[in-house]
Amino acid sequence: MKTKKNILILFAFLLASITMSVGAQTVAPDSALVVATEQVSADTSGSGLSYVEESLMNFLSSTGFAGLTWETIVMIIIACVLLYLAIVKQFEPLLLLPIAFGMLLTNLPGAGMFNGDLFAGGHVHWESFVQKGGMLDYLYLGVKLGLYPCLIFVGVGAMTDFGPMLANPKSLLLGAAAQLGIFATYLAAVGLGFTPQEAASIGIIGGADGPTAIFLTSKLAPHLLGPIAVAAYSYMALVPVIQPPIMRLLTTKNERLIRMKQLRIVSKKEKIIFPIFATAFISLLLPPAAPLVGSLLLGNLMRESGVVERLSKTVQNELMNIVTIFLGITVGATATASAFLNLQTMMIMVIGVLAFSFGTAGGVLLAKFMNLFLKEKINPLIGSAGVSAVPMAARVSQVVGQEEDPGNFLLMHAMGPNVAGVIGSAVAAGLLLTLLG
Repeated sequence: MKTKKNILILFAFLLASITMSVGAQTVAPDSALVVATEQVSADTSGSGLSYVEESLMNFLSSTGFAGLTWETIVMIIIACVLLYLAIVKQFEPLLLLPIAFGMLLTNLPGAGMFNGDLFAGGHVHWESFVQKGGMLDYLYLGVKLGLYPCLIFVGVGAMTDFGPMLANPKSLLLGAAAQLGIFATYLAAVGLGFTPQEAASIGIIGGADGPTAIFLTSKLAPHLLGPIAVAAYSYMALVPVIQPPIMRLLTTKNERLIRMKQLRIVSKKEKIIFPIFATAFISLLLPPAAPLVGSLLLGNLMRESGVVERLSKTVQNELMNIVTIFLGITVGATATASAFLNLQTMMIMVIGVLAFSFGTAGGVLLAKFMNLFLKEKINPLIGSAGVSAVPMAARVSQVVGQEEDPGNFLLMHAMGPNVAGVIGSAVAAGLLLTLLG
């Protein structure tokens, strides 16, 4: 038994010797490593735990916690509030959630997710992109180059039925009148000291169309993209809160009780010809509007033609969902502390409410004016649906109308101005680009 124990001890000794000799041969040629090891040993022997303390301090200084400022903390809190609104209150969650999370990512110190300097001056600085570009910088190219809003418009067009608008062409005028909010807000913003390009980007909030707001702002005032996108989508979610008081204020009870005749059935031929004709006409009239209008009506043609059902379903679902994720995260990434926490942003948020209010009022007031000359009266409530928050604004018209008369069904009538407003906001963006781009 003792002999076996001695043999095991001898075997362990030999193994340890071989290991030490191999290690010595491996380390010995690397004189720099030997010198570094001796230096560390000397430092640690002379100063106790200073080396450990220094390593710990270096680690702590390299973390994002060391870079936290009150500004970044405030932005992280704002991002969490928006996440709460998206998840718990379900305010436009499909876009507000990725926007809020993008805002959270870009305000984490040291993460290097987004470098706004690469897009300074409204241009992409390609020479620095490889060295300094983060993940969100690459995704942001889709916003900067105007790709994401157009791709989303393809999906929106494939989900939109322009039949109610074609059945009642007067709804085109109501959709156009609701764009009053864009131009009234533009004048107000210029009066408050914003540049014409900034004022146009702020005014487009009144169109209640997030992709259009992003498209125009990325062209005219990219430094305001974060605040304008957050304002546009936040107020779109608040349409059921903002619009009803204005609608009741501008209409009488008798006007809210007006019942409208059932819409005629629009033929398939009309629905196919419309996107082709409208694309050509609007693009020739306002070439800068062609990307948005063309994308919207391409999606609609896919829907109405009936020959590319697979493509139509793809743009409505897979493509729309993927682009929405990329768009939301990258737009949120532009909402840095320096771009968001200032008086200018506060003014944008306030003016955005006015833009929505003027847009709502414009549609209602034009409907009232048209009733002075029409034999078949229009319920002015459907004019408020001229803002392009589809189909939320149309549903608000229905709800407010049924408060007075539960048997009054305004939804399909309101969808006419509602879808007209989508085209109207794109045309307004094209006009502003033509004048100011």
